[in-house]
Amino acid sequence: MIKPYLYVDKTKGKGRGVFTKERIPAGTRIETSPVLVLSYDDTEIVDKTKLHNYIFLWGVRETRSCIALGLCSIYNHSYEPNCEYEMDFDAETMSIITRKEIKKGEELLINYNGDVTDSSPVWFDVKKK
Repeated sequence: MIKPYLYVDKTKGKGRGVFTKERIPAGTRIETSPVLVLSYDDTEIVDKTKLHNYIFLWGVRETRSCIALGLCSIYNHSYEPNCEYEMDFDAETMSIITRKEIKKGEELLINYNGDVTDSSPVWFDVKKK
């Protein structure tokens, strides 16, 4: 399920990102998409490719990774995200949920560290707004 008002567009200094054509209330589940779970060995291989930038750590111990289908892998990173992601390990899905009201035309952002308050460095230079 991907809400029909979401779209992908170029965003300055970040490549592509996910935006909205409508206002979205806080607490809205805007996407739930299946994931392809990769084994530890496959994760090591993918980490050496361009796909490294599009995978998420997976599982309670984070020993595997996943490629999220839908738009999940296109959301850009922010240390002050307006969305968060939720993983369902049993159903093998990933959901995006808004943390606050999102304005029409606004980019939807997640914290790549998983925890919305985690300000640990990520593997690339974070562009300031």
